[in-house]
Amino acid sequence: MFDRLFGRGRTPAAPALPMVRNITIGRSLRVDPLAWRRFGDAARFSLDGDTLEIVAQGLIDLGADGFVHRFYTDDDVMFQVLSGDRDGAGSEDHTLFVPWSSDYPAAPGDKRRWRDRLQARTFTGEGLPDYRRFWFGDEAETQAPVSFWESVYDNRDAATTRRIYQTCMLFARELPGEGRELLLAIEQEPEGGDMTHEVMIGVPLDIAEFSA
Repeated sequence: MFDRLFGRGRTPAAPALPMVRNITIGRSLRVDPLAWRRFGDAARFSLDGDTLEIVAQGLIDLGADGFVHRFYTDDDVMFQVLSGDRDGAGSEDHTLFVPWSSDYPAAPGDKRRWRDRLQARTFTGEGLPDYRRFWFGDEAETQAPVSFWESVYDNRDAATTRRIYQTCMLFARELPGEGRELLLAIEQEPEGGDMTHEVMIGVPLDIAEFSA
């Protein structure tokens, strides 16, 4: 599905800051720690506290397929929401991600090796178990990652925008009790900035597991 939704040539969305389920810059998001603590040591996802202060907001336009809304803390924790419209009405697929690692591709071949990892059926890393490719399924041995522009705002009047080009793939693994843990592997390149390779670990959230 995602190869239809994301494209490097897509025109960035016009500046605007929708409030999605009462979440936007300057507001607090409260999450239920049982969403991940119930898995105990089986989960790599970890987050201290249950209140997130939102300091930045991102928006990705999927065209006819809707929008991705992202909300960030000072510690780069990311709450992500998919919705059918720009205002965030009828939001779905709510996911909380925390940073796991961030590296600069300095050595020769680093970028190629990272792209190979994004395309592989299985992703792993230091201190991590195996995660299977979630987007597109894991039947194929390799699968091209998806790419898109994200517009990120640091204030609610949307006077300035940071644009970040990302190439990524989503992986997942099953947890006890019908749980699931996600891994988002990203090649990230801000306009005018240096490329980095990011890994984020996430857990899906039900509507009842967060509020603002």
